Amino acid sequence: MGEQGAAKGGRDGGRAVSRRTLIIGGVASAVGVGVLARSDLAHMWWQVPGVDKPREAGAVDYRGAEWVAAAAANWRRADRPADYTIDRVIVHVTQGSYQGTLKVFKDPWHGAAAHYVVRQDGHIAQMIRELDVAFHAGNREFNERSVGIEHEGFVDRPEDFTDAMYAASARLTAAICRRYGFPADREHVIGHVEVPGTDHTDPGPLWNWDKYMRLVKAAYEKAGAAKA
Repeated sequence: MGEQGAAKGGRDGGRAVSRRTLIIGGVASAVGVGVLARSDLAHMWWQVPGVDKPREAGAVDYRGAEWVAAAAANWRRADRPADYTIDRVIVHVTQGSYQGTLKVFKDPWHGAAAHYVVRQDGHIAQMIRELDVAFHAGNREFNERSVGIEHEGFVDRPEDFTDAMYAASARLTAAICRRYGFPADREHVIGHVEVPGTDHTDPGPLWNWDKYMRLVKAAYEKAGAAKA
């Protein structure tokens, strides 16, 4: 599966502590509220005991997606893009079936999951909210800055990458690029293999990047024209 190795060196790619693990009360008592940047306070407000950012159960970020919740151990609560800028989509291949992938991502012992899973017929499941950090890239920085999309199939079977899958995934990727204001190009839409430090090879050499990016750019431009 595209991210089964993510748990190596920690479930979020290695670095043990980030600013999101700090509680405002503890930071303020140590350094004084005046020393904290205004942006840091804005990013951490919901971590104060008794305060929680409101969430709607089962809400999806992409219209038409089915909500199937990943285990809470396989992602980290966040407030993206307020605390971490989103500027990447990372393409994965599951190395398994759609149902098998959902089952694995619902397993808290797996230690990894992606935001979305695309089935061969184009159906999309959302398993983690885009505002949260999914453990899918095997690199903490890239987890924080990206949305991960898994695709049903095997890297050595190009027939698994159906026209319906490419089209549905491309529309999803284009919508993510539009939502967060970054270009729909190969600098910002990357494969798991391109993540620094990864030991994964997906989506593999048989993934048709030329076809996929043509579809992504067409969907991106169509969405822009619709807003104009």
